[in-house]
Amino acid sequence: MPGENLTRDEARERAALLSVDGYDVSLDLRSAVGDDPADGPRTFRSVTTVRFRCAEPGATTFADLIAPGVTALSLNGRDLDPSEVFDGTRIVLEDLAADNELVVDARCAYSRTGEGLHRFVDPEDGEVYLYTQYEPADSRRVHACFEQPDLKAPFRFEVRAPEGWTVWSNGVGKRTDGVWRFAETKPISTYITCVVAGPYHYVTDSYTRTFDDGTTLEIPLGAMCRKGLAPHFDADDVFLVTKQGLDFFHDHFDYPYPFGKYDQAFVPEYNLGAMENPGLVTFREEYIFRGKVTQASYESRANVILHEMAHMWFGDLVTMEWWDDLWLKESFADFMGAFATVGATRFTDGWITFANRRKAWAYRADQLPSTHPVTADIRDLQDAKLNFDGITYAKGASVLKQLVAYVGQDAFLEGARRYFKRHAYGNTRLGDLLSVLGETSGRDMAAWARSWLQTAGVNSLTPQVLLDPEGRVAELAVVQEAPESHPELRPHRVAVGLYRRTGGVLERYARAEVDVEGPRTVVAELAGAEAPELVLVNDDDLTYCKTRFDETSLAALRRGLGDMTDPLARALCWSALWNMTRDALLPAREFIDLVLTFAARESDIGVLQMLHAWAESAAVHYTAPDRREQTDQRLAESAALHLSTAEPGSEHQLAWARFFARVANAAPAFEMLSALLDGTVTLPGLDVDQELRWAFLDALAAHDVVGDKELAAELARDDTASGKRHLVRCLAARPQASVKAQAWAQVVESDELSNALVEATLAGFARPSQRELTAPYTEKYFAAIERVWAERSIQIGMVVVQGLFPSLQESQETLDAADAWLAAHPQAAPALRRLVLEARDDLARALRGQACDAAADA
Repeated sequence: MPGENLTRDEARERAALLSVDGYDVSLDLRSAVGDDPADGPRTFRSVTTVRFRCAEPGATTFADLIAPGVTALSLNGRDLDPSEVFDGTRIVLEDLAADNELVVDARCAYSRTGEGLHRFVDPEDGEVYLYTQYEPADSRRVHACFEQPDLKAPFRFEVRAPEGWTVWSNGVGKRTDGVWRFAETKPISTYITCVVAGPYHYVTDSYTRTFDDGTTLEIPLGAMCRKGLAPHFDADDVFLVTKQGLDFFHDHFDYPYPFGKYDQAFVPEYNLGAMENPGLVTFREEYIFRGKVTQASYESRANVILHEMAHMWFGDLVTMEWWDDLWLKESFADFMGAFATVGATRFTDGWITFANRRKAWAYRADQLPSTHPVTADIRDLQDAKLNFDGITYAKGASVLKQLVAYVGQDAFLEGARRYFKRHAYGNTRLGDLLSVLGETSGRDMAAWARSWLQTAGVNSLTPQVLLDPEGRVAELAVVQEAPESHPELRPHRVAVGLYRRTGGVLERYARAEVDVEGPRTVVAELAGAEAPELVLVNDDDLTYCKTRFDETSLAALRRGLGDMTDPLARALCWSALWNMTRDALLPAREFIDLVLTFAARESDIGVLQMLHAWAESAAVHYTAPDRREQTDQRLAESAALHLSTAEPGSEHQLAWARFFARVANAAPAFEMLSALLDGTVTLPGLDVDQELRWAFLDALAAHDVVGDKELAAELARDDTASGKRHLVRCLAARPQASVKAQAWAQVVESDELSNALVEATLAGFARPSQRELTAPYTEKYFAAIERVWAERSIQIGMVVVQGLFPSLQESQETLDAADAWLAAHPQAAPALRRLVLEARDDLARALRGQACDAAADA
């Protein structure tokens, strides 16, 4: 990674100096097929012509390119010696003219890490598939450029590809004389250009919209995947959501989709969920489901489709100047993804998923020592890479949800419309957005931004209830608290709901909206109400906060959480209880008791699956060590019971089957999994398809019930790219010292594995039942991570540093080892220190949770 970084100051200096008029990029990808080279990386030819202006003729700057070599260089017709001006990451450009033309003929390397131009060979049929992924700064691995978001320009691509391939890019393409040539794009940033090439299975459709002024917009639609996944590809549903989203955003944004066609590519070994390349959105192919999944998976895919579509306006049409304002696209897309999912598709409970799942990500990130304001201080590209986090996405989206409650939906959307029209194809900062929102709402946006966008941390809101002698509410107040590290008390627009039992169910009977400000706010509207059994602060999930309960409300949840009829209110209560568990305010055993008692009554499948994940995490990380075995046994027995009694063929049955596989820990559970695998036991309605088979085998391999022979036989049954990834994970999960040593060597000492197989190996390496087996790697981890960070790409470095942190070695000794490394490496890369600091904080939190759970015995 040395030399590949770019600082904010460098980017600002270059932006003040240059204006880019256009790029012509010619790629020759015919080298993607054929035998591997005898030495060195497999490369392709990349010829780039960049036309740009310089505000200070005679000045010096640089262009970006990460490549094994440059064959020829010229600037304004003057040949340059590559050995003198190219250092492997930058091309020095001296004595610039007012108008300039740079031509770079380079040998660029295909990627196996998902960065740049990724090359994947399908083990099923030997076919080669290519795609690009650039964010935040990897287009320089494919062609020379000025790699920063505020130097936008039109792009024209031409690509030579092997016979029989199809090539796609941002613009409409046509193959003539063996060359694919693509229409010039609108001015866009380098990180959202894209090329996809290979023998992809491709399906087409179209979208038509007639606007009020009589004009008609026609958008060609396409969707693609590997040929091996074609039998599973439900393109009709992808197109349905796509059309619903285009209608929704046209209705609300009053700015027609600006990028011509709309292709969506589901690609292999993808590092992200998806990427908003205009006209050619890329997704991880796991969104094509090889087996039965719950509606939560379909909802998640729809949300991602709409999230990326929102980027066509927030991010692609109008782009942040620098990564400090990454939230200007990601927070908005995250909010708009949920907003459109609820407003346009069949997934009308999308706000429940948002409250339960997305906010959980935000709450965790906002309590780490690396927390930052939504508008962050991004010094360089390594900072930017790590800031695609729960704050930039989920907290930012939560803050926008609060903003909608604060200014009103109409004012918010009118502000967005003015923002697009005022800054189309340009770059913006925070102030540009606040200006239009101030115009449309009449509110003081500067004060709101200071509290919500420019400070870090999460507030806690707790109800206080005083009753009069008649048993009615004399006073109800909301107490706001903030951690010492981030003491900001924010203005919150919240709904406070009062609940009581009626006819055996727990229902809301009174509600008031109030602006909470300062440490204590009285909710005058609820005075005189009948005494509640439960007070839910932040009912309807209007704000971003940690909800707390008074003792009366907590007792009501212990008695009857499953009796709450409102699924959103129920999800909010579960989320609050989980936050209390993570904060060591509720013993892990009590949270698990609540899950075991009430989870089977949960109607929302996404919430149920989240409860499974939280219960598993509570057992692994927050349960007192001397109670783990008993807790694991209870979870396995409960999962087996609910699997057996769930409605046959239901998605709840499938969710319990997957949970049962994850928590199986003793002979009876292993016998049941084995019998379901070989068919000697069947459950009505449960289809043990290939994906579920691998889930069962993963558990059996981790407990040494199956070994190499059985896993090899399963690969023969599923000899596909997906099957290979499952196999690698299962092999690394086997409980032998030699297996762990091999897995360690494969990801730490070698770079032979692709990004997807590195992730699969790490997923198998550390298992809760194997703490003693992986304990020796704590010391090795801290000895190796600085070298790994220096030698590997930032993507692989992040995955290895996060994936191998000894989080299961939950002891003061491990905490001390992390502290010792941090103290001894003050000059280590800030991004690397951040990853270690975050993992260290999670470990410290686990130890506090275990102490809380142990204290429950006292």
